[in-house]
Amino acid sequence: MTKVHLLQTGTVALGGAQLAARGQGVARLWNGLFGAGWSDFLPIYAYLIEHAEGLILVDTGETADVMQHGYFPHWHPYYLFSVKFDLKPHDEIGPQLRAAGFDPANVKTVVQTHLHTDHAGGLRYFPHAKILVTTREYQAARGAAGRIAGYPNNRWPDWFAPQLVDLPAQSDDLLAGSLPLTRDGAVRLIATPGHTLGHMSVSVDLGEKIVLLAGDVSYLQQTLLDLQPDGLGADPAAETQTHRRIQMLARKRPLVYLNGHDPDCARRLAALEPLL
Repeated sequence: MTKVHLLQTGTVALGGAQLAARGQGVARLWNGLFGAGWSDFLPIYAYLIEHAEGLILVDTGETADVMQHGYFPHWHPYYLFSVKFDLKPHDEIGPQLRAAGFDPANVKTVVQTHLHTDHAGGLRYFPHAKILVTTREYQAARGAAGRIAGYPNNRWPDWFAPQLVDLPAQSDDLLAGSLPLTRDGAVRLIATPGHTLGHMSVSVDLGEKIVLLAGDVSYLQQTLLDLQPDGLGADPAAETQTHRRIQMLARKRPLVYLNGHDPDCARRLAALEPLL
């Protein structure tokens, strides 16, 4: 029987207007980076899928190394002004998997929804797993340009060489434009651009309901329902369109929406509460 487990790898607080965009164009980015105030500390989630074909991990969470001075570049405004982390070594994905009764070495496949640090910080625990990243995401995250864009790629493991995925063109039918990850088609990869241009999500068909493991499609379920893009996403128009496509699917089939930071995800997963 296919099952989804939620794992928390510490917490993060976001400064400025990151949870929901304020303004457009340059104003949106300025407010996202330097706007007043902070969010509450939000969970950093990864998700483990138990499937007959093996364990599939969606995102690897954050590493406790971020708490060390000098981990992030001192010149980058985002890490200087707009984000704060709180986690300890036992909060990392490896210990969290073990606490839940799983051996990280038994994870067969890792799906990275995207490569931002709070979703890819635990890569080092999975040197022998197949790691999937979209081609567009990997290209955006590499090299000096990637570091300027906020991807700390100099912290990736030396062995990191993901299997690149090219997803079908977007369609109003979210599942029609997807790729099966398992032979039975129960677990699928879906293009969900917006927060990053190469962002993808994972759908898990549980029969009567679908669980969508959505990374940073939105920071909160409510902002998805409000069609509200985030404050620093790469393409707010694409993000809003992704929100619409998810809502369209949720009108056809009961869909449980689980993202990377909404504190309500644990309750929604336990209850398998539909989005609509």
